[in-house]
Amino acid sequence: MVDRLTIERRSWLMSRVRGKNTSAEIRVRSAVHARGLRFRLHRKELPGCPDIVFPKWRTAIFVHGCFWHRHLGCKKATTPKSNQAFWQDKFERNVARDSANLAALRSNGWHAEIIWECETKSPLALAARLDQIFDNAQVQGDAV
Repeated sequence: MVDRLTIERRSWLMSRVRGKNTSAEIRVRSAVHARGLRFRLHRKELPGCPDIVFPKWRTAIFVHGCFWHRHLGCKKATTPKSNQAFWQDKFERNVARDSANLAALRSNGWHAEIIWECETKSPLALAARLDQIFDNAQVQGDAV
């Protein structure tokens, strides 16, 4: 299948994709803040520069886009039809980098979690996911 957009239009569209302060990230931050929890954003000194960091509990949350980070089984994790070799290589590098960042955080004693973009669409699903994360953080020693 041929891309419906011109090369210039596709390039412009992809240049608008943000890495920080995405709508999914803002939904997670709002839900966490509503629980009365305080956090830090985008800590560059930590591997992978996590989106949301709770230093007190050594917990880091990455809010991943399903398309860019290849959420398995998600309908948003499609591969573009044009230039598939490029996209496949890019996605493999993203997944490998994500895995290395999670491993580095965990080896440094941090509790690292991923919240997927599709999990942020439903407030109930997001609340359940946050419950799961903070229950795991409690298991690691400190009450959240």
